[in-house]
Amino acid sequence: MESETRVLRAAGGFGRARRLLAAASWLPCVALGLALGSEPLLTALPAHYCRPDPALLPPALRVLRGPALLDASVPRLGPARARSPCLLLRYPESASRARPNGTRPCTRGWYYTLPAAGLLRSPVTQWNLVCEDGWKVPLEQMSHLLGWLLGCVLLGAGCDWFGRRAVFVASLVLATGLGASEALAASFPALLALRLLHGGALAGFSLALYVARLELCDPPHRLVFSVAAGLFSVLGTLLLPGLALLAQDWRLLQGLSALVTGLLLLFWGFPSLFPESPRWLLATGQPARARKILWHFAEAGGADPEDSSEEESSLATELDMLGAGSPQPRYHSILELRHTCIAWRNGLILGFSSLICGGIRASFLRSLTPSEPAFYQPYFLGAGLEAIATVFLLLTGDRWGRRPVLLLGTLVMGLASLLLLAGTQYLPEWTMWSLSVLGLLASQAVSALSSLFAAEVLPTVTRGAGLGLVLGAGFLGQAAAPLADLHGRRGFFLHHVVFASFAILALLCVLLLPESRGRGLPASVQDADRLCRSPLRGGRPGPDHLPLLPPTPRPQ
Repeated sequence: MESETRVLRAAGGFGRARRLLAAASWLPCVALGLALGSEPLLTALPAHYCRPDPALLPPALRVLRGPALLDASVPRLGPARARSPCLLLRYPESASRARPNGTRPCTRGWYYTLPAAGLLRSPVTQWNLVCEDGWKVPLEQMSHLLGWLLGCVLLGAGCDWFGRRAVFVASLVLATGLGASEALAASFPALLALRLLHGGALAGFSLALYVARLELCDPPHRLVFSVAAGLFSVLGTLLLPGLALLAQDWRLLQGLSALVTGLLLLFWGFPSLFPESPRWLLATGQPARARKILWHFAEAGGADPEDSSEEESSLATELDMLGAGSPQPRYHSILELRHTCIAWRNGLILGFSSLICGGIRASFLRSLTPSEPAFYQPYFLGAGLEAIATVFLLLTGDRWGRRPVLLLGTLVMGLASLLLLAGTQYLPEWTMWSLSVLGLLASQAVSALSSLFAAEVLPTVTRGAGLGLVLGAGFLGQAAAPLADLHGRRGFFLHHVVFASFAILALLCVLLLPESRGRGLPASVQDADRLCRSPLRGGRPGPDHLPLLPPTPRPQ
């Protein structure tokens, strides 16, 4: 790690070229925000009623058509009408095969009275994913989240074997093609498969960009540039409903999203605009490939790559020293962390924290969602709280440190969840709403900080795969909510209890983490295994005798 630090310092440090490149990496996050915000928009449930069958109506109503027929045949049931639109149609008792309560199943399709989130046509309305077929909506949500999970795990490992740039460009190509194919899906099963593959491609695109940006920055600027990327992602999420109002058709909206991804491919496909990560090249023993990139950084920063001062050697000398002992690249697997005592524990704790944040978020969102069908209120509230959480990390992450902020966020998240669980029948509505907002804000802050924390404590040689597992755990937690919806939310209480208990357990685990603020990124597995936990009140880290589990012995 020391030799890598000297090389990067000789190349001009965090100079002008690296700053511009890291700042330019914010723009693709707008496309990621559009992709992340599309899932609730495409699956929003519009107000719907069964179309009356004129053959089963009295003769006086058979001459009516459209909304007039609907108004005349649907009984005025007040609030119950909105709660049970699947059994609204009431026919005369003389109608053949009528149900005991006078209702019949829908045979003429559905009538959608209001557009869902600005879309006059969505997958829900095109394939009538309501009532008896309503279980297909959480199935589609689980499919998309599973795609993100698999993409994080598989393409994260690809970042360590093939490089950040290779995975980034390949994921952009796949995301563009799959996004366009998704807009042309002819059936619901085809849409399921395409959403799964599209989510995987977007996960690789997001992960490779995140790791490459982090490895460009020096310790004082890592948090700032990561937080700014999160704000650009929120911007894309906020822009999506406006695009939906303009497009009004989900196919056209998906086509516009694929077009944005294709434009990114045209702009970021050039090696000069998105070069390979020099840290990864140096950590895997490829100084020859790193030379050209670092030379450009040094010249753009005003440094002479061949000029050496008394304090440090020149860039050319440092690269020659590194290249002397590494004739072949050395790639590493995430399984090597099994033989460590501390590094694998840090990754496990942060993955556990990410899992809790992804799963417990649904509990807070459910408390914030009004009883009447709505979309914009929870959508914009979630995006606004994500922006506030990002700004909170910007103000506290470097001032207080990563571990104290993570501990505070986990504590607030756990307490808010427990109070919601225990006081549902006793607390006033405004208190429940405030606890839900506070818990959602804390969960989003902890989720973002867990990703940054994991990227800072995992070694460069396995950072892609390690961060992919941490992010994948978060998507696994998010998949628990649509899984509960498949059974009519009958398991939602157990879902809330489990994740609230996990949040309290995570408090003890966070205390075992080291502090990564102001530290250089560990290059090798051995460097990451030396990051011992330090006292909460500061001070030098001492020996770490709490490995959770003994490491797996390395085979001889």
